[in-house]
Amino acid sequence: MDIQLRKGLLEYCVLAILRDRDSYGYQMIRDISECIEISESTLYPILRRLESAGKVTSYNTEYNNRIRKYFHLTDDGRQMLSDFKSDREQMIKVLDFISKGEKNDEESIL
Repeated sequence: MDIQLRKGLLEYCVLAILRDRDSYGYQMIRDISECIEISESTLYPILRRLESAGKVTSYNTEYNNRIRKYFHLTDDGRQMLSDFKSDREQMIKVLDFISKGEKNDEESIL
């Protein structure tokens, strides 16, 4: 997948993970990896960017005598996720348009 497209989608995956509950880095990686590959070196810059933009906040909690950093979705982050879902229909049209050419290519081969 194109790096820019993947990067943009990963931001929305992070927001979607935080929609229902606060989470921490390792858990987010596990959850997101179910649909798209992500590593720590990719996740943490995304989290910093989202936090700088006011889309998420963070707080520390002790867990098993260690500090764990949790992230929380802000109202701005919820709005960003909502706006993305609103664009879904347009995205589907674009994907269908792109795929349409492939179907014609396959039919001409047969």
